[in-house]
This record gives sequence, C-alpha cells and structure tokens, in this order.
Amino acid sequence: MTQTVNGNGTALTTAGSGSPVGDGRLGGGVYRGPRALADARRALRVALPEPSSKFSQDDEWCVVQQPDGSWREFRFHDYDRIFDVPGLYEKIFYDVLGCDTPRFMVGLFADALADARTEAADVRVLDLGAGNGIMAEELAAVGVAHNVGVDILPEAQTSAERDRPGLYVDYLVTDLTTLDTESSRRLAGHELNALTVVAALGFGDIPPEAFRAAYDHVADGGWVVLTIKDAFLAADDTSGFARMIADGMASGALEVVRRERFRHRLATDASPLVYEGIVARKRGPLT
Repeated sequence: MTQTVNGNGTALTTAGSGSPVGDGRLGGGVYRGPRALADARRALRVALPEPSSKFSQDDEWCVVQQPDGSWREFRFHDYDRIFDVPGLYEKIFYDVLGCDTPRFMVGLFADALADARTEAADVRVLDLGAGNGIMAEELAAVGVAHNVGVDILPEAQTSAERDRPGLYVDYLVTDLTTLDTESSRRLAGHELNALTVVAALGFGDIPPEAFRAAYDHVADGGWVVLTIKDAFLAADDTSGFARMIADGMASGALEVVRRERFRHRLATDASPLVYEGIVARKRGPLT
C-alpha cells in the first residue's frame, strides 16, 4: 500500500490508518525554485510506500502518476530518470520530504565567508554532483557568480540548462577520476577556490576518489563545503570517507570552520535522515 501526496505536496491520510502521518505532512521544505517549475511541480502526483515500510536510503522509491493516469515507479537514486521529468526532483525531495540542505549549507558558507571578510563575488565554485543546479541557485542568491558544475550524468546537465539556465559559467559531464587533458585544462582555467559537494557523497554516487580529484582542483586556502550522512563518518564506515575526512582534519589539510549535524530530509517512513555539514579551508592535500 502507498501513501498519496497531492499536487500541493501535502500527504493525504493513509488508507486504513485513520490518521495522517505525523502532523499531516511528510515534509516542511521551504524551497520555491524557478517560477517556470511551479506549475510542473503542482501537477505532479507522487505516492510513497506506506509509513510502516522501512527502506535503506539507497533503496527508497516512489511512484509517480503519468499523463495517461498510470503510475510509474522511480527509485530515488535513479537520478537520470528523475531529472528527465521537469519538477520531479523538487517535488519528491523538497515538497514532499522536506529537504532544505542547499539553502542551509549556503547559509553556513555565507557566515564563514563573512567571518573571513571574503566577498562572495570573489568565490569561484566547483559544484561536484551539480545535478539540476539547485546548489548554484542558492549560491547565486548570496552573490556567488562563478559556478562550474560537474556531474557524471548528461541528464543532469540537460535539466540544469532546462530549469536554471545561466547559473553555471561551465558544466562538465565527466568522471573526475578519468579526466582527460582537455577537461583538466578547462577546469584549471576557472581558477577555482571553492568546492561544494552537497547531498551527493556516498551510496556509490561520488566515491572518495572522485571527491579527492575535485579537491585537487581547488586552490590552497580555498573553501570546501560538504554534506555527508553521519553513518559515513562513523568508526565502522567502510566507504573510505570517514578515514579520509578524519585524516584530513588531523593533519591540518582540512581546517574546519563550521560543522553541524542537521536533518537532511525525511525518509519515506517519515524518520529523519541525519547528515553532517562541514565548511572548511583547504590547507593541504588529502591522503
């Protein structure tokens, strides 16, 4: 059985339960986004698994009503398929599941820039796992004008250009671990002094090797803004992120200036997914 979410993003009462989940909403995201997407998001109808069904974050899914009235299943990590539908990414993760992570992290970053007396206009960002451009949109709102997107999916670039044109001065569809000479030269030409990786690390989407490769394209003294699920920083982590980040902080390569645990979004069973947000300065290479 599934729980249907109507066109305005409000969870309807689950059949047979007699009451809505929690306070009647599955999320409280504040994201509004480009006006052009508003109608598309309102028209979409999404159904989640019943709240008693618990899935790992990597296996979460929903079904979406199609124009002919039929329903089609989307796994949350099938980003290529989600990006193909205008407004669907925003509908699922922001309207329904209450994500507010890009705005939250840009707020932390803006505070750190102010403390360092650095103008946002002087920041030149490499946005790794750029997706459809939500992070660039939030960065632009605080005055960051030079954003370079990198994503392994061509559908991500297509959706960014379709939904948020003009936010990236450049967008590369590439795997940073196998970067060719021309793409490397292209990135170097942007003189990047900041790296953002928001809601993209772990789960096989961006492995530690790709994060390290992106980090190497940022100037020494530059900024690193990242989020990661708390489990990937635990002592029993096997992804490689816990050791890399812990070693970077211990060696001084990563000088952390902001670090906060926060609710990234809700899971499909309405439980919170807890992440860590880190804003740091690059002081040396990661090993």
